[in-house]
Amino acid sequence: MSENKTNKRLSDVPFSVLDLSPIVAGGSPAESLRNTLDLAQHAEKWSYNRYWLAEHHNMPFIASSATSVVISHVAAGTSRIRVGSGGIMLPNHSPLVIAEQFGTLESLFPGRIDLGLGRAPGTDQRTARALRRDSRNDGEDFPDQLDELRAYFDPSLSSVPNHVRAIPGEGLPIPIWLLGSSGFSAQLAGQLGLPFAYASHFSPANTVPAIQLYRRSFQPSKVLEKPYAMVGVNVIAADTDDEAKRLGTTLQQQFLNLIRGNEVPLQPPVDTMDGLWSEYEKRALEQQLGSSIFGSPDTVKQKLQFFLDDTQADEVMVIAQMFDHKARLHSYEIVADIVKA
Repeated sequence: MSENKTNKRLSDVPFSVLDLSPIVAGGSPAESLRNTLDLAQHAEKWSYNRYWLAEHHNMPFIASSATSVVISHVAAGTSRIRVGSGGIMLPNHSPLVIAEQFGTLESLFPGRIDLGLGRAPGTDQRTARALRRDSRNDGEDFPDQLDELRAYFDPSLSSVPNHVRAIPGEGLPIPIWLLGSSGFSAQLAGQLGLPFAYASHFSPANTVPAIQLYRRSFQPSKVLEKPYAMVGVNVIAADTDDEAKRLGTTLQQQFLNLIRGNEVPLQPPVDTMDGLWSEYEKRALEQQLGSSIFGSPDTVKQKLQFFLDDTQADEVMVIAQMFDHKARLHSYEIVADIVKA
């Protein structure tokens, strides 16, 4: 398959939202979940394509741990936007339970539910054990779990009779996406003919190779005739470059605290990161957040176009970990206006 680049404009591809329901210093999970619904309602008004929530555990700055429940909350409070997981960490769960949960969601909100799947624990090893995840396989049985899950939705995919059925779930056309930050899920998604979402927002270095691997590996399926790749990117937009850079220090502090094992709620922005990080930590964060875009509307537009030119993504998913909810809304509105222009 050709990897030749095409001239895509920002208006040529859908833009979507990944929300981690951030818990901020001085805030609460209840407030975060109210903000999530408010952002989703605005995202729908601004014509974003889909709204995804992610499964993380034992993290004081993320409120979306019960991901299926939060998806229901968002879908019930909106009317058109697709709502889904980015993702459900399948090895933490029984495939039957996920089939039933998403079968229920699809039954409640038909034609609007996406099931994005990852194979990481979405947490530390101690918490993974508390989730009853088998720490010995480290996701090695993910392909088998995926086969089992897909067969609950479509029994014709099973090579042996399955006497256990997912009700609700069976027969429902729920789009399954594979998520990844390396080549494993990229290749598997391609071989199965599934859509693929790459986490460039925290693993930028391997973005282009993973997408190329996905496209080279792609085999047409009942799901897709041709590959479809979505790429996540951190975007902090504000009226000026200086203000966006200041707001972006919240994200930088989040990753700095993760590096240090100091997991705390999202911190307010600061005027400068100087004095907060060492030179080594600064370089490490510049690598991990290398694809992040902070800036004014003109800067964001230019950098988003470079990002699209580089990745050739079929869809872009925007992540904005920001302390102030109104500033986060404004950031997503700026991106929406850029895409429409």
